[in-house]
Amino acid sequence: MPHITRRDFFNGFALGIAAGLTPVQQLFAQDAVRYPPALMGMRGQHDGSFEAAHAMRDGQTPSFDHVAIDERYDLVIVGAGISGLSAAFFYRQQNPDARILILDNHDDFGGHAKRNEFRIGDRLVLSYGGSESLQSPMGLYSNVAKRLLRDLNVDIDRFRTAFDRNLYPSLGLSRGVFFPREHFGRDVLVNGDPTAMVADDLGPGLLNEKTPQDFVAGFPLPDDEKAQVLALYDRTRDPLVGKTTEEKTAFLETVSYRDYLIKTCDLSEKAANCFHGRSLDFMALASDMIPAAGAREIGLPGFAGLGLPEQASPERDEPYIYHFPDGNASIARLLVRALIPGAAPGNTMEDIVLAPFFYERLDRDGNAVCIRLDSTCVNVKSTPSGAELAYVRHGKMHRVKATHTILACFNMAIPYMMPDLPEEQRNALLRNVKAPLVYTKVLMRNWKAFANLGVHEISGPMSFHSRVKLDYPVSMGGYRHPRDPSEPMGLHLVHVPNESNPGMEARDQFRLGRMQLLDMTFADFETRIRDELDRMLGAGGFSSARDITAITVNRWSHGYSYGANSLFDSGELANTIERARQPAGRVAIANSDSDWHAYAHSAIDQAHRAVREVLIG
Repeated sequence: MPHITRRDFFNGFALGIAAGLTPVQQLFAQDAVRYPPALMGMRGQHDGSFEAAHAMRDGQTPSFDHVAIDERYDLVIVGAGISGLSAAFFYRQQNPDARILILDNHDDFGGHAKRNEFRIGDRLVLSYGGSESLQSPMGLYSNVAKRLLRDLNVDIDRFRTAFDRNLYPSLGLSRGVFFPREHFGRDVLVNGDPTAMVADDLGPGLLNEKTPQDFVAGFPLPDDEKAQVLALYDRTRDPLVGKTTEEKTAFLETVSYRDYLIKTCDLSEKAANCFHGRSLDFMALASDMIPAAGAREIGLPGFAGLGLPEQASPERDEPYIYHFPDGNASIARLLVRALIPGAAPGNTMEDIVLAPFFYERLDRDGNAVCIRLDSTCVNVKSTPSGAELAYVRHGKMHRVKATHTILACFNMAIPYMMPDLPEEQRNALLRNVKAPLVYTKVLMRNWKAFANLGVHEISGPMSFHSRVKLDYPVSMGGYRHPRDPSEPMGLHLVHVPNESNPGMEARDQFRLGRMQLLDMTFADFETRIRDELDRMLGAGGFSSARDITAITVNRWSHGYSYGANSLFDSGELANTIERARQPAGRVAIANSDSDWHAYAHSAIDQAHRAVREVLIG
């Protein structure tokens, strides 16, 4: 089996991008670190981005008291994700002459809003390495978030024409489920999944679904276990008969989906495995660690006959189509361009897609706003006049002073940065243990195998990758999404480390999964990628040795913000959230973590709140 070596990545980077960039871009492309979106291999929370933070956590941060304060700013922000960049934008609206420094431990801005770029010949293929889309902006977005999008010249209605919802359905493609031989005896791919999921980019009339009977008929199960699965779709069967609506609702909050399937709906262990990992992409937890109510909310079967009221929510009512070709990385790019006009040309949501970015202009003398990458904040000390911050960059300690400070970083890192916070607040911040996950991007020479198999997306409920899908069909700003199966295509793969550990709560599962991710090498991931794609798509003519041209593994060992889980959390979580985000003097806390929701609009709203707090504090 051929593998892509480190040398191949950097040679491929230099040769691949030079063919399609302007002379100015080519100049900076000669140094691979100049343009992070085109880097391949292990990305996301890459090597070099977390070591100083882990040392801080372990009490191994070098002394910095002897280091002189060499810069002073009106505002210092820790974290250059959407929340940190939004905070800088809001602050400058109130203080147009303010000097702002944004520190980030990664080699790129955007946080989880990561842009991945590939080139094959003269063809550019864009994709998202993290934060995907604007989730239900009409129903979920506050006036603050909507106003920010307008200020950035984002027209929400434009996505309705940019996102081609009919492309894959018009080719006869559907969603499928892959059953691996390790758990089902043989490898089987079944297309025509009729499951209508929450946050669906397609929706009724576009699924090319089979009837439940025809769909389940293809499962590699004995007939009696197929009958068990099929009963989940039966609207006349109520497994909670005799209970009131209130009792049913309460019961679904307290039992895991897996226990509900096995103990209430009478599925065998093997039949329940058909749905085990279907929730991983949504919740970063499998069926044994999400409540049955959560499974119902995201659209998994087993609840049709309960007689419960139909669930209405913006996530169900609005299609999941508010997506740039590089996901929410374009929101980060729009914010950076607004803060540092020299970083990129243009002024519209269209031209941001292909705008060249000049990373050497992000942090230079004369900027009103500086974004300083590869810089890990290790200490924040509140003072009567503001705060003093220490950070590590390229192995060297630095100190800066700020009138105001906003920590738009992981909540669970803040107690180590600010050990003087009240113990109750430190404990509350530490409760937000982020879920680990991996978004892998695979550049394929073509996607004929998908067309031959009649699928555009595959769920793997018992596979290493819980989701494999062709990228969202978005064309915008001169970028054209591939429309013919003979064209190159970006493939999106999701892996969430997950093992069944009875008695383990969600946060401990996340901690264990994080250790597993950090132990895996790029070669480990590549082996799993090639193996699973060959087995899923081989019958359609796919060969990883021939058809894969590049791989980027976006490893988010700290991924989704923790969200409430009724199996493990009491009603006290709301108080924990409020305690965690209290300001300390002129230091405020932002990031989507402080809302305990992994959404872009949460990041924006929390940035606005934090700016308000530091200005009145």
